[in-house]
Amino acid sequence: MYLYKIITQTSCLLRNLILNKSLYLVTASILAVLIATLYPFNFSLINNFSIQTITDRFDNASSFADSINNILLFIPLGFSYTAFLQNIKIKPINKFLTIIIVSAGLSLTVETLQIFLPSRSPTPADLANNTLGGIVGMICFYIWHSPSFIYILSSVENWKLSNSNKKIAILFLIYIVLSFLMGLPWERTIYLSNWNPNYPLLLGNETTGDKPWRGYISDLHIADRAVSKNQLSELFDSQDYLNIFGDSLISSYQFTNKRDFQDNTRQSPELLPQGQSPYIVDSQSIALSSNYWLKTGTPTTLLNKRIRKSSEFTIITTVATADTNQIGPARIISISSGTLRRNFTLGQQQNNLDLRIRTPITGENGTDTQLSISGIFANTNTHNIVITYSQANIQVYVDNVQNFYSFNLFELIPIEQRLFYYAPTFISLGICLTFLTIIARKKIIFYRLLLPSGILLPSLILESVLVINSHKSISLTNILIGIFFTGGTMLILRVRASELLKKQF
Repeated sequence: MYLYKIITQTSCLLRNLILNKSLYLVTASILAVLIATLYPFNFSLINNFSIQTITDRFDNASSFADSINNILLFIPLGFSYTAFLQNIKIKPINKFLTIIIVSAGLSLTVETLQIFLPSRSPTPADLANNTLGGIVGMICFYIWHSPSFIYILSSVENWKLSNSNKKIAILFLIYIVLSFLMGLPWERTIYLSNWNPNYPLLLGNETTGDKPWRGYISDLHIADRAVSKNQLSELFDSQDYLNIFGDSLISSYQFTNKRDFQDNTRQSPELLPQGQSPYIVDSQSIALSSNYWLKTGTPTTLLNKRIRKSSEFTIITTVATADTNQIGPARIISISSGTLRRNFTLGQQQNNLDLRIRTPITGENGTDTQLSISGIFANTNTHNIVITYSQANIQVYVDNVQNFYSFNLFELIPIEQRLFYYAPTFISLGICLTFLTIIARKKIIFYRLLLPSGILLPSLILESVLVINSHKSISLTNILIGIFFTGGTMLILRVRASELLKKQF
């Protein structure tokens, strides 16, 4: 009796230690989320606080990298909280619902607090990504936790579906459909969905006044669609922009010796002088410098929203640098709120023309992918520049139709960044394929078909989606990365399953 009491007390003590350890991990995960999402904690009150203010602050979209980061950030929380729930023994469905509620609740709290942080931008998509991260963390726990993993394997192996060829084929079709669905986030990266509507238009500097450009600008025209190749010659020859673009022309500024700089379409705010009095070079251009630049009095909200909706634009300007060695890059044209957040910037870095365009691929500062053309500002000659964006493709024409430069954002993503982006997509599919092959193991023909096709097809599907939607070149490297993550994940899980089953028997 005394021995039984000692064993019982020891068991309770160990259980409490495990519970406390899990609780410490949960606490650490929550603190990590709060620090990562709210630092530097520079909270400030909002003037005229209202429902409309909250709605406006939430009017943001995540970049592709932010979406991945938000999923990864909540994986430790999902993992540690599942470990905590495992120790208090509640039903699996209740665990699943609890993880969703806790992840979504913490995410909602964080996103709401970000309304009061000038350095943060709350995003509705983060709620879904954070919740998904919590669920992924739960899945990771069950794969790591040996008893749970063995139980799942046994359940899958003994599933009635494993005896039906037809049902296995249906599961494989579902897997292929899932591969297509995994490509949807990639497809959306070609859109300008994360353009912020609250940024002003600036010429010759940033709002902070620390990125000045010395040079001359004659005109600026912005449309919410990409000009076609057939219209380019007409654009350079006649410069009748209203006739070419029609209602798509959002802004049209001419810089002459008049003192005001109104948008000729009357859709964008007036550009107001910043700094000292302007020095007009001639009747067709204006000089910009560290002492004088232009900025709209209010954000160019209509312009930003229309470009965000169409996910296309054409920007036309005539400029001449006054210094061929400017750095920063020095801002010629910018739609931004400062040095770290922008929708678009045309700048000069020494004699190079630099572009920063905010997309889900390039991030909120437009710097995740390098867009530079060398030698454009090698002299002080005047250049007529046309920039177009459509479906991840950027075209830059300088002075004539024949002198053009082309970029595809997908082709410019660095290899290490591609690995980071591809990992969540194909590791998830690798987990699904593992269980699918376990179900089909009794059917040799299906098993031999599922194994190679299940590894190869998702990678081919994603690459096909990117090629079709952005007209980029087929990349063997991308296909091999997808195969590596899908096949590697399946191999690791199968090896772990074999080791656990050997230990069990």
